[in-house]
Amino acid sequence: MDRTIIGLIGVGIALLLIFLRVPIGVAMGIVGFGGIATLISWHAAIGIAKAIPYQLIGDWNLSAVPMFLLMGYVASATGLTNGLFASARIFFARVPGALASATVLACAFFASASGSSVATSAAFSRISIPEMLKAKYDPALATGCVASAGTLGSLIPPSILMIVFGIMADTSISQLFMAGVIPGILSAAMFMGYIALRVKLNPALAPRDDTQYSWAEKKAALMDVWPLPVLIIGVLGGIFSGMFTATEAGAIGAMIACVIAAARRSLTRETFRKAIVDTAEGTAAIFIIVVGAAIFARFMSYSQLPAAMSQSLLSITDSPLLMILAISAIFLVLGCVLESISIMLLTMPLLLPLLKAMDVDMVWFGILVIKLLEIGLVTPPVGMNVYVIKSSLGDRVSLTTIFRGAFGFIAADMVTLALLISFPIITLWLPNLLAR
Repeated sequence: MDRTIIGLIGVGIALLLIFLRVPIGVAMGIVGFGGIATLISWHAAIGIAKAIPYQLIGDWNLSAVPMFLLMGYVASATGLTNGLFASARIFFARVPGALASATVLACAFFASASGSSVATSAAFSRISIPEMLKAKYDPALATGCVASAGTLGSLIPPSILMIVFGIMADTSISQLFMAGVIPGILSAAMFMGYIALRVKLNPALAPRDDTQYSWAEKKAALMDVWPLPVLIIGVLGGIFSGMFTATEAGAIGAMIACVIAAARRSLTRETFRKAIVDTAEGTAAIFIIVVGAAIFARFMSYSQLPAAMSQSLLSITDSPLLMILAISAIFLVLGCVLESISIMLLTMPLLLPLLKAMDVDMVWFGILVIKLLEIGLVTPPVGMNVYVIKSSLGDRVSLTTIFRGAFGFIAADMVTLALLISFPIITLWLPNLLAR
């Protein structure tokens, strides 16, 4: 049987296993192992299955994953993020849809500490949605706002997905982090603009808050929120200034989080233990996925399917723009049925050789991938962020209502995506400036 046919069969089996809810890392590892055994030999498959975990887990770049996870878990467990929503609520009191806009801003800051979209959505489904519902906000707007703003955890650095993409694409993680800043701010601004426009057109969606806040209350809010900006500036400032790499920044960020929490006397033995356990569990889950994906990628390489696809697609069009648009459409469809990391790990071994042959900038493409994966986090029927919010709220808001609320924010995301594709300078300006 032709190698490329075996490769296609392998992709089909991997998709089937993922649809059957087999863990993504296990599914890709099994298919990759079986495919290598079929193409070469069982001895080769066993040898590769032994070598890849050691090579990957010993990769210096991957050490950033547990460190950034630890930073986020320490910040969350010790209450460094508690004042975000309250502070944003005070300073956005006069903006239409103040609580929803405050949620977007708070999610953006929280995302910079956690690096996780799911963690951001989980946190604010408990912090801000109850407050918005209590203030008589439309349930669709309140829940859709958190589901969509939670996706900023993937785009605003530090981001776990950026680290995984950087390793797979052999691209500078520091450059990816820098490239994500402006698109992340743009995405947050689009969400806030959409909220203001919706509420302006239909004020009943978000009743106005006429509470008057004193300067003393504003000062107290700022004093409560200072730890997170300090943490973010310490991490991203160090990366952008070249003082340390993105990998080293993870460890430094975790240390800064611990020092701030200790200074505030919120770093107890119990909170630190919880952060360590959560970090270990999260790291193990991510590493299993990455190892499985690496075995699957090796199988794809041996099957020569990526090369065959590249040749076929290049024979149809040599336009990078048309190719990016086609890939975007594929990602949007896959986002309806698969979760983010599954899509990236399944598609990158096939797409990267093609895009490199077209001389597509991998930093720019990486940010587009993250943005597309963000949209997938809120699209039905598998929008991960939506299910996280539903599990937090129980029967207070229906799943249909949450998805309905997310649709308007998806439209805002599509406008942002169109801008990022049309004007690569939005993504590349900051990394190019800091690289000089």
